[in-house]
Amino acid sequence: MKAVILGSTSRYRRELIERLGLTVTCMASPFDEEAAKAGLAHLPIAERARALAVGKAEALGEAYPDAVILGSDQMGELDGEALGKPHTAERAREQLRRLSGREHRLHTAVAAHHRASGRTETVVDTHALTMRALTDAAIADYVARDAPLDCAGSYRVESLGIALFERVRGDDFTAVIGLPLTRVVALLEGFGVRVLG
Repeated sequence: MKAVILGSTSRYRRELIERLGLTVTCMASPFDEEAAKAGLAHLPIAERARALAVGKAEALGEAYPDAVILGSDQMGELDGEALGKPHTAERAREQLRRLSGREHRLHTAVAAHHRASGRTETVVDTHALTMRALTDAAIADYVARDAPLDCAGSYRVESLGIALFERVRGDDFTAVIGLPLTRVVALLEGFGVRVLG
């Protein structure tokens, strides 16, 4: 069976991929995501996430040509504007104030790359999330308790962040956490990596 590499050091993605029971190596991709973002600004937000996922996967291909390499990226979208990781508590509170009482979209892209065969396959899983109307006090309490500073949209639905929402609509809830496992299984099987059997 081909080796599988997840081009990410995200603990959320690592914990998700471990659910599949495969031997997966997790490592940082050398892809310069921040430099690439400027050149992708003209694309729809879901396509930006797809391009970043491809970049992360393909950047590891030269060093690991025989492995199936997974890259992933996640971008929130509100009013046609990308919602990224806030990195500070103040920016997290700002994002949550904007999202309060509204629906937004969360695009989670995955790319599977196998350099030896020259193949890269991608999927984008999009969820529509409706946040409850939140007071400033509730937002401040949430940010202080869950510290979602490294999460697109400033929330962690896998923990206390689920209390922020009225509704989450989409095909695979694991995508909201960071990696749509149903899609990952299909991508891997397309490269001959079987999760079952």
